[in-house]
Amino acid sequence: QILKREGTFPDNRIQSRQQPLIGPLRDAMKMGKQRKIALTSLVVIVVLLLPSLALNEDREATNDRLQCERDEDEKQCLSPQPTPKIRLGLEWFTNPDHLPLVVALRRGIFADFGLDVELVEPSDHWEAEEEILAGRLDVAVTEPLHLAQDAARGKPVLGFSRFLHTDGGVLYDRNKGIERPSDMCGKTISYPGSPGKGGPAIVQTMVEADGKLDCDIDSYGKHNGGFFHTDALLKGDADVATLIFWNFEIIEARSKGMDGADFFSLKEWGVPDFCQLVLMTTPERFSEMKEELRRLVLAMRKATGIIHRQPDIAREYYREHVGPTPDEGQKEIMEATITATLPAFPNDNTMSSDYYDHLMSWLVQTGQVEADSTSTNVSSYWTNEVAW
Repeated sequence: QILKREGTFPDNRIQSRQQPLIGPLRDAMKMGKQRKIALTSLVVIVVLLLPSLALNEDREATNDRLQCERDEDEKQCLSPQPTPKIRLGLEWFTNPDHLPLVVALRRGIFADFGLDVELVEPSDHWEAEEEILAGRLDVAVTEPLHLAQDAARGKPVLGFSRFLHTDGGVLYDRNKGIERPSDMCGKTISYPGSPGKGGPAIVQTMVEADGKLDCDIDSYGKHNGGFFHTDALLKGDADVATLIFWNFEIIEARSKGMDGADFFSLKEWGVPDFCQLVLMTTPERFSEMKEELRRLVLAMRKATGIIHRQPDIAREYYREHVGPTPDEGQKEIMEATITATLPAFPNDNTMSSDYYDHLMSWLVQTGQVEADSTSTNVSSYWTNEVAW
């Protein structure tokens, strides 16, 4: 006012200096009032919500405690639980038939499902149920044929998930005078377990399905070449060999120079189709580990999806797992075997009781198990409880 009165500054210059000072101060006062109102509102909301939040937390804790009390001892429930370990025995050396297991292991799917799975290769042939009873295994891979045979003999076995279904049957050489199943009558058969009834039972069923009903079951020669089916034919020790999987032995035989290598398929010539792999355990172990076995099935199912959708990734996981193959010839065979095996993993892990009833009837008819085995209830050795 003094400056204005003395005429030192014009009015507009005084106003321009007043505005920068008064405007921000007024705005700051307004903002402070708004913040105070907002802060007061927030405090009120929190005060109102706190009892509700605490009540919800108490309810969740109570529910957790009740669940603990239903499931197990509360003290154990509240403490960190170790990752369940499953020792899973293979039926043979690691090979492409085991891809769902390998992919689930290498990709960390088992770990994602809260499982610690160890794949165990047999150093020699083993009785899987005895290994499980002895505590050395929890689960084992087997074939439906062996599962039914063991059940018929009263062994404590229980299959619970199928994970491979390929094609297979009897290996033969088209260049050695065999063109159809009836031509196998009286030939020498190479098969594991020779001189047991298994090999002749398969071949004889095919011969009869082909219309030759006068072939004597005792006319067959028997050779125990173990699982070296191709070598038995190449060396002249046998004319035919069983049981073979086409994704293995046909590829191997042709790579070794057997240009006429072919096979008669079980499913096409009257034999129950047991070219499959399943998981089994004992009934007691199944009851103890049902939750973990369900997660095992789901993890393998997820791995199967990866195999179908991303076969190149599945192939790479397998290479990493088994390590490099220095021999180029063996490498080519393995790559061809993987390619042939990729489509063999079903999305459906269940199996029907009708299938096992038919399989058991065939085992009885061919004299491989006792006649009263047909009364063996399928539910005693197969369940779909965790395979759905």
